[in-house]
Amino acid sequence: MTVDQDVLPEGERTPPQVSTAVLVGYATAAAGVFGWFLFGLLVQRQGFVDSVGESAGAAFALLLAISVIGTLRRNGE
Repeated sequence: MTVDQDVLPEGERTPPQVSTAVLVGYATAAAGVFGWFLFGLLVQRQGFVDSVGESAGAAFALLLAISVIGTLRRNGE
C-alpha cells in the first residue's frame, strides 16, 4: 500500500480553513430548516413527528445539493 502525500508531524499540521461565507450559508440553512419545522408544527398544526420528518427531508435535500455542488466545483466543471 502506498501513500501519495507526505506525512507531517502533529505540530506542523494545519486544519483546513472554512470561509466566513460558508459558515453564514450553513447557519442560514440551519435556521431555515428549524423555521420549516416550527412552521409545520405551529402554523400547519400537523404534529411533532410529521414536522420532524418534513424538516429532516428538507435538510437531507440541502445536504444532497451541497454535496453535488461541492463535487462539481472540485472537478472544475
